[in-house]
Amino acid sequence: MKKYIAIDEEVLVRLVEGKRVEGSLHRDKFTGVITFNAYKRKSRNCANDRLVKKLPWGWVKESIQRIKVYGSFPKELGAAAVMGLMDDHHRDAKNAMIERELIEFC
Repeated sequence: MKKYIAIDEEVLVRLVEGKRVEGSLHRDKFTGVITFNAYKRKSRNCANDRLVKKLPWGWVKESIQRIKVYGSFPKELGAAAVMGLMDDHHRDAKNAMIERELIEFC
C-alpha cells in the first residue's frame, strides 16, 4: 500500500539540501490526505537589550521591560567561594544600576 504525503516546497528544499526538518505528520479529517507540518522555530532575538555593564562573572543588561543580571561561576572554586563571589557580583550589579541612573539624570 502506498501513501502519499503532502509536503510544502520550502520543506522539500531543506530536505534536498541535506538538512533535517522537524515537524508533525497528521491526516486531514476532511480529505484524508497525510500532511507534514514543519515546526516554525525562531531563535530568541534579544537585539533590543542594551549592555549596562560587563561584570567579571557575567553582565547587566537592560531591555524595554526588564533589568537582566547574569552570573556564571566556576564550580571548582567551592561553595563558600562561589557564595562570596555571588555577593560581590550582586554588589557590582547594583553599583552598575546606580551609575546608569546617574548618567541618565546628568
